[in-house]
Amino acid sequence: MRDYNKEFKDNERKYAYNFDFDVMHKFMIRAMEPFFLECGNAFELGSFKCEFTPYLHDHFAGAGITCIEASKEASDIAKEKFAKYDDISIINARFEDDFKLGYKAEHIIIMHVLEHLDDPVAVLKKAKDEWLEDDGRIFLICPNANAPSRQIAVQMGLISHNSAVTKAEEEHGHRITYTLDTLERDARAAGLKVIHRSGIFFKALANFQWDKLLETDIISKEYLEGCYQLGMKYPDLCSSIFLVCEKA
Repeated sequence: MRDYNKEFKDNERKYAYNFDFDVMHKFMIRAMEPFFLECGNAFELGSFKCEFTPYLHDHFAGAGITCIEASKEASDIAKEKFAKYDDISIINARFEDDFKLGYKAEHIIIMHVLEHLDDPVAVLKKAKDEWLEDDGRIFLICPNANAPSRQIAVQMGLISHNSAVTKAEEEHGHRITYTLDTLERDARAAGLKVIHRSGIFFKALANFQWDKLLETDIISKEYLEGCYQLGMKYPDLCSSIFLVCEKA
């Protein structure tokens, strides 16, 4: 049995870094925005403590956002955070459980979650068949095995190969480290059609290094913007890889 409460606790590797919250979340929503439908609700899978949910709320306020999280501790924090919002609901359950969403979603957000799943293809297929509107879209974002920061770690001897799952990552529940081709493989296996593929944010430094730099004035907004723009040219060298999918 997996202990989802334990998996999100920090170990030798933090579960989430300031780099994720202060930098990546802003660029992730920016990458998604052009592919949002004109109207519709959203279903966020694996929302953790719902740090990303406010970005979604900027787009889907009133239409309704449902967040599902396997960790009871994390979902309790999220429920308290959004207690006064009547258009945000939090479900504490595993995706594999027999729960009822109660509606079909126009937008399903699966961000830095797929790599944690024991059977990602089965969950993607369930999302497509049970939760997604016929004309809806699934947004997949995963950490990238080929990020330069990770390739440097291989050359340093810290990890064995780009797509390795380290001990610290495994303790956080990681089961796979995706590349663009393996992420597309699983999307297609679930019966999805990829309508857009890209990377988000060129990244040559590890998250803990970014956290240290962000405490200084070395990194400017212009530099961050440059990394985002460069990532569009070189998606295979980005921090995260990104797919927009529809029903095949």
